[in-house]
Amino acid sequence: MINAAHVVIYSKDADADRAFFRDVLRFPSVDAGHGWLIFALPPAEVALHPTGPGDENVPDTTILKGHHQFYLMCDDVEATVKDLETKGVKFIEPVKDLSWGLLTAFQLPGGSGIWLYQPRHASPHKS
Repeated sequence: MINAAHVVIYSKDADADRAFFRDVLRFPSVDAGHGWLIFALPPAEVALHPTGPGDENVPDTTILKGHHQFYLMCDDVEATVKDLETKGVKFIEPVKDLSWGLLTAFQLPGGSGIWLYQPRHASPHKS
């Protein structure tokens, strides 16, 4: 029986990004050994998207170069952006109003980006 999922974010500065997840996002963690932190995430979802051109509701993933596509969700994107900006977080995309939610992106200290959005769609955690 599957009981969890593990997300990997590749980073040019993993120590800085781990500190960001620990100190800025305040995600709880365990040390798997030698400072290798593994973070607990908020409840998660998985979606399966087709590949191909022509869907204006799919974000331009070229702006977040890297080997992952990771979205954090929030109830109020504007308030969350303001809160994170007070902690020195750099946003690399303005908030965009898409049919499925309000979307922005911020930069990790190691250079990768993470999407942040306020969903308009139903959530399996709020059913």
